[in-house]
Amino acid sequence: MEAADSLSEWLGRLAFEGLSEGDATARITGEIARWADWQGWRVYRRAPSVFPLPPPLRGHSVIDVACARPGEQPVVIEVDRTDRQRTVDKLLAEAAAGRLAIWVRWGAGPFPAPPLPVHLVTVEAARESGRWRTATAQRPAPQHSASGTDGVEAPLWEV
Repeated sequence: MEAADSLSEWLGRLAFEGLSEGDATARITGEIARWADWQGWRVYRRAPSVFPLPPPLRGHSVIDVACARPGEQPVVIEVDRTDRQRTVDKLLAEAAAGRLAIWVRWGAGPFPAPPLPVHLVTVEAARESGRWRTATAQRPAPQHSASGTDGVEAPLWEV
């Protein structure tokens, strides 16, 4: 659970604005890789999963980010905006194989909790004019003015 809490705190500082869905997902995935690298772990993007691809495809699915931790169980992280049963099934299979499974959900929410032992980390984001921004994105302050008694605008800190 420490890894999920740490990742949640790390992603809580993430800010972006005006990104397409694909770019927002890539930004979140890149930030997850930076977090894992900061932990000193080996990071693998699009790592092979234990979960098979659906027929008629052959082979195995991939994990968005996988992390090898010396002396600890590996961590696998999936990033999704939508609620996909296939993602849940993949993460449950990874957990059954001995990995710490984390699902990073992003968007407007609400985000229902996945079944244990899958851990949920959320990134709140809103869609505006077809683009995405995080709740932490810096928005310009609204214009304010204050007038003194002589009709001359006074700086806000003097009002």
